[in-house]
Formats: sequence, structure tokens, C-alpha cells
Amino acid sequence: MPDTGPQQRLSTRLAFLAAGLAMSAWAPLVPLAKLRLGLGEAQLGLLLLCLGAGSLLAMPSTSFLTARFGVRPVVLCSGLIVCLVLPGLAFAPSALLLGCVLFVFGAAIGTLDVAMNIQAVVVEKNSGEALMSGFHGLFSVGGFLGAGSMALLLWLGLSPTASAVLLALLVGAVLAGAASGLRRETDAQVRDAPIFVMPHGAVILIGALCFLCFLAEGAILDWSALLLTDGRGPAAGAGQGGLGYAAFAIAMTLGRLTGDKVVGKLGGQRVLLLGGLCAAAGFFCTVLASSVAGMLAGFVLIGLGASNIVPILFTAAGSQRAMPASLAIGAITTLGYAGILAGPAAIGFVAHATSLPVAFAGLGCAMLLIAASAKLGASSAPKAVSK
Repeated sequence: MPDTGPQQRLSTRLAFLAAGLAMSAWAPLVPLAKLRLGLGEAQLGLLLLCLGAGSLLAMPSTSFLTARFGVRPVVLCSGLIVCLVLPGLAFAPSALLLGCVLFVFGAAIGTLDVAMNIQAVVVEKNSGEALMSGFHGLFSVGGFLGAGSMALLLWLGLSPTASAVLLALLVGAVLAGAASGLRRETDAQVRDAPIFVMPHGAVILIGALCFLCFLAEGAILDWSALLLTDGRGPAAGAGQGGLGYAAFAIAMTLGRLTGDKVVGKLGGQRVLLLGGLCAAAGFFCTVLASSVAGMLAGFVLIGLGASNIVPILFTAAGSQRAMPASLAIGAITTLGYAGILAGPAAIGFVAHATSLPVAFAGLGCAMLLIAASAKLGASSAPKAVSK
């Protein structure tokens, strides 16, 4: 796709926005599903694994699909499936059916995620500018809008099913707006490749760094509230437990929306180094702070530091030469999502053996490892623009 004008950039941003809207719409429905089906925590946990399992199984084959059919049909077909099954999350009458719906929903979201990142890599590479952080920033914006809109509709008295249908229509409308600028070209280099290809070369390192960053993000989502409220340090009230993740998410969104200019000015390697150091400082701050405000400041530092790590790594995956870009994107997305799923459990095991602050300090060390690998991890990322 030689032309990466405004329409192609807009379409890529809309695809990321739609994915964020769809993914986050499920969050407000979780407690309602638990209540409707009378589920215990263990049963709910198993159901949530169905979503992750669907994504992990679908992601590796998406590169093959985009190579054979092009990004446009893969994004639109997976988006259509998302829109069709989203209302089912609100009215599935049994745990078994809900698990099946979650599996299909996760597979469609995972496919959409990989395909839109393949589109983003090509658009950024052909433009010669840093664009990836802004694309991922739109996913974060979609997350706020999706969860907020669903919560607002439920608060206004709409049924969960009606609310989910409206969100599905919104996602469909955003994807329809994205359709015209999505890639139609197939990739002859990958067309005859097997459906699943083991990552190798630089892709292994890039995928491992993605795994660490996503592991940290998943841990913050599930454990930040407990760290704030467990009373072992400066404890916040039970109603303030969500402030840690909110501070992290807002800082990450702002960091990504401004990240393209930062990467363009400093270069990917330097931003990866500074971002890893900033995120590490944030984790150590949450553990060592003597006040709730200090802990919240730590979550802000984590969000700002981590905000551009994954976009830079995706850019590097698209530019390395060990594997075709589309295969590399599929591989590191799968590894990253595995980190999100593994993060909460890993933190739980470490916290059980030691303590939650020690587990968070371990995440800080993981961020230092990312910083130490900046030269290799961002070797193919954008260089600073000289003036």
C-alpha cells in the first residue's frame, strides 16, 4: 500500500478505537453475568479463561489470513463476529453457553487485534513517521468510551441486552467508517507459509519484552486495588481501590496520545530506555511510598513509562528481517496477550510465597530488564529526527 495518506491513517485509528470499544464493553457486564447465573469466583475465573483461550488460539493464524485475504476482510469479518456475539455476553442463559460466547468473542477480538496491528505497521513504515503510539492511544480511548458508555446505559435503566446491542451497533459503525482505508493487498511472501510459525531471531527478544510489559499491565489491572487497600502500608479506603488503576490508565492514554512526537524527537531506543526506567521507578514508588498520594504517583509513573514501550516494540517487529512482518506481529501479539493472562496468576503465586509489595518490586525489576534491553529491543524502531 504505497499511499498512506489521511484516509489510511484515519482507518487505522478507527480500527483501534473499535477494538477498544468492543473489548471494554464486557467489563461492566461481568458482575451482572455473575449475578444472573449465580456463579462463584472460581466458576467466573474459569469463564474468563475462555475469553483468553479464544484469543490465544486465534492470534497465531491471523497473519496467515491477512497474507492470503488482505487486512480489510479479516478486520471486517472479525469485527462483524464481535458485533454479533457481544449481545450474547449480556443474555447467555447458562454458564456453558456464556463460556462458548466468550471463547468466540475472544477469538474475534484476538484476530482483530493482530490484523489492525499489521495494518498499523505498514501504514507507519510507508509514512516514514512515528505513528504507532497514537494508534495504540486510540485503543485506550476506546476502552474508556466503551466501559463508560456501557456503565452509563445500565445506569440509565436500559437492560444489559439492549445496552450491549447499542454498543455493538457503535462498534459496527466505527468499523464501517474504517473500511475504505484498510489494506486489500495480499502478501505473497507469507501466503504459502504454514498457519503457525515459531518465532525466531530478533522476534523472540521483542516478544519476550512484550510479554514482560503486558504481564505488568495485567498485574496492575487485577492487583493494584489490593495493594492500595491491604493495610500493610499507607492503606486507602475500600472505595478508593480503583484509583490506582485509574491513575495508571489515564497516564498511559496521555502518554500514548503524545508518544508519536516524543518518539519522533528522541528515537525509539531512547524512549524505550527512559520508559523502562520510569516504569521501574513507578513500581518501586508504589512499594516504598509512605502515603496513598505517593502510591498513586507511582501508578502515574508506571503508566507514563510503559505507555510507549509496546508501540515501539510493534514497530521494531515490523521492521526486523528475521521473519516477515505480519508473522512477527502475530507472534509478539500472542506472547503479549499470554503475559496479560499470566500476570495476575504469577503475582498471586509470588505474593503468596512472600508478599504483594515484593511481587510489585519484582515487576519493577522486569521494567529494568526492558530498559537494559532497549538497544536490542528497539534496534529497528524509529530513530530520532534530526533538525
